[in-house]
Amino acid sequence: MRAIGIILAGGNSSRMGELSAKRAVAAMPIVGSYRAIDFTLSNMTNSHIQKVAVYTQYNSRSLNEHLNSSKWWDFGRKQGGLYLFTPTITATNSYWYKGTADALYQNISFLKSAHEPYVVIASGDAVYKLDYNKVLEEHIATGADITVVCKDIQPGEDDINRFGVVKLADDNRVISFEEKPIVAETNTASIGVYVVRRRQLIELLEACAAEGRSDFVNDILVRYKNVKKIYAYKLDSYWRNIGTIDSYFKTNMDFLKKDIRDYFFRQHPDVYSKVEDLPPAKYNGDAAVSNSLIASGSIINGTVEDSVLFKKVYIGNNCVIKNSIILNDVHIGDNCYIENCIVESRDTLRANTVHTGDPNEIKVIVEKNFRYAL
Repeated sequence: MRAIGIILAGGNSSRMGELSAKRAVAAMPIVGSYRAIDFTLSNMTNSHIQKVAVYTQYNSRSLNEHLNSSKWWDFGRKQGGLYLFTPTITATNSYWYKGTADALYQNISFLKSAHEPYVVIASGDAVYKLDYNKVLEEHIATGADITVVCKDIQPGEDDINRFGVVKLADDNRVISFEEKPIVAETNTASIGVYVVRRRQLIELLEACAAEGRSDFVNDILVRYKNVKKIYAYKLDSYWRNIGTIDSYFKTNMDFLKKDIRDYFFRQHPDVYSKVEDLPPAKYNGDAAVSNSLIASGSIINGTVEDSVLFKKVYIGNNCVIKNSIILNDVHIGDNCYIENCIVESRDTLRANTVHTGDPNEIKVIVEKNFRYAL
């Protein structure tokens, strides 16, 4: 492959609330058996990018555990591999990553030691499929210095003001780039995927570091938009960033639609993840499940409607679960009613409890219990 891959997975999102209190956003569980970063890693391996580095920082333990073997994404090769980079103390630096550009600069030796001419940079907190080879081909064809992958966000689909908003010329050259504007002038958003020549990236990072700048978007893309040739590649398939509670909920609920499930899991290329050896979900005599996804290792005794249940979930007798997400290893006691909620992993909901949220404001349930006390 002509490119190496870099996945930026070290950030936190305050809009995720308690969901990101104990894990990085890139480690958030998705659609029963996956993590958010699985989709970007799968895109990398499906694009035949053999050398991929993941930059982690915030609450990285669960993410590091998930990535403890590269075999699940087929990076275990002589000529490639999966690398995890966390902030380290060196003779010249003792800082945490101060921004995305600083994270790249602190690991600039990875870029300098590579032989591939191009770099694909992607975030680890979005759900999508993309062949990065097509982006690279367009990058070369246009003679761009940097190519930014963009998508048109339709009204009501997501809050475009939380993304980088770009304005394009007729030939897709970026003429305006504004990060998280109060009022967006267009509906074209950057999805956080970039292609750049490796030597060019090294030069830009060194220039940023010399000036004390640390953010890739503001200090490279925005600052150099009139100096460098920055072009856009339009993505016209499914994409969603999970950086808020609302978008995380909607992303999981999207997979209750058959066409989206088929797109990700029945159409080539595949999406890969770390596999856990668990028994199939068990439905006892009183179980009634409709339009829901139930992951392996779960035991269902009650009613589940329009919901996504992750691995090792126990639903007690006479329970009703509607329009909700139940994360991994949750135990729900008998006679509980849950609607419009996200239940955090490893929670225990006591019997005869009721939790209801608003369809427009999903409730996050975090029970501080002692089921796992030492």
